[in-house]
Amino acid sequence: MPALIASGSNEAALAFVEIGAVVLGLALLARLAGRLGITAVPLYLIAGLALGEGGLVQLDVAEDFISIVAEIGVLLLLFTLGLEYSDIELRSGLRTGVLPGIVDMLLNGLPGVAAGLLLGWSPLAAVLLGGATWVSSSGVVSKVLSDLHRLGFRETPAILNLLVIEDLAMAVYLPVVAALIVGGTVLATLTSVAIALVVVTVILLSALFYGRKLSDLLIGGSDEALLLAVFGVTLLVAGVAQQLEVSGAIGAFLVGLALSGQAEERAIQLITPLRDLFAAIFFLFFSFQVDPAKLLDALLPAFGLAIVTAITKMLTGWFAAKRVGAAQKGRLRAGATLIARGEFSIVIAALGAGLIDGPELGALVAGYVLVTAIMGPLVAKYADNIKLPTRKKLQPAPA
Repeated sequence: MPALIASGSNEAALAFVEIGAVVLGLALLARLAGRLGITAVPLYLIAGLALGEGGLVQLDVAEDFISIVAEIGVLLLLFTLGLEYSDIELRSGLRTGVLPGIVDMLLNGLPGVAAGLLLGWSPLAAVLLGGATWVSSSGVVSKVLSDLHRLGFRETPAILNLLVIEDLAMAVYLPVVAALIVGGTVLATLTSVAIALVVVTVILLSALFYGRKLSDLLIGGSDEALLLAVFGVTLLVAGVAQQLEVSGAIGAFLVGLALSGQAEERAIQLITPLRDLFAAIFFLFFSFQVDPAKLLDALLPAFGLAIVTAITKMLTGWFAAKRVGAAQKGRLRAGATLIARGEFSIVIAALGAGLIDGPELGALVAGYVLVTAIMGPLVAKYADNIKLPTRKKLQPAPA
């Protein structure tokens, strides 16, 4: 028994040292990003690539623990995004965001489908690639908006509207493609879609109509009680949603949306440091799992696809921001902020892992997400420096 205890103690000590070193490294990268005046997300991704499988130094950290922490990071990112988004803005977004959402799907999904077909993949694999190129990363986008202090900018509601439409669309898309991959019957596919729609509708209506009651229940306790309650409710709702084959990110977002008044203000102050810690580990862990050697063959098509869909996302953001009255600079910022792809793209690629073209799909999506997740925050940072062509005014001819 003492030998077993000693063995467990040694393993725990090693895990503490490795996780501590990783977190301290993230702290240094965050400080460097602050000095450079950019978001730390690209630096986290590069660090994960260097330290993960096939990287410069491979750390043997507890993968299950890091994986759970990373998933919690996504949930907290979406929860805090929901805190910044009122129920009035959501109603407006659902009314006005459908047309930009359709434009978004066509402009950004079709290039991925076309690329998959050009590579000789099966139609289903091409559709999965289209889904990966369609959806922006809510996690990266929310982090960029927060880091660049743009949550109050004129174009931000248009960005959030598109994220909400995309996340809600994923509630239908993911069960459909999952059923097609398994090869289920039409009835099974329709049942999965119906369950997803019902769950999203119930959570959405609960957030809209019972959010104030939830806020009143949470506001009475101490900061410690509020933090624990908010954290617990977020994980609970996200877990139930995910169990019913709906994105847990949507559940977390709608919990944040439900809070209002003093509960919302206190929750923002209490949860932000926790969000930053968990989110940093999420971005690190994503690229931590990617083998750099496997990216080489997919690097050229991934980079080309990233360039094409960066342009189409710029056009999407321009169109959506113009509809809310943003100026030209705001439209550019909106498009640039939406460039990054992330968590949903990886989930979609993972669904197709068992297909004949699954390995090629996974490698291409991994490279594509890394390129866009690094490109997006950098372009968003310097979007205001982009020079737009101006029309010269005609001077009257001299008499």
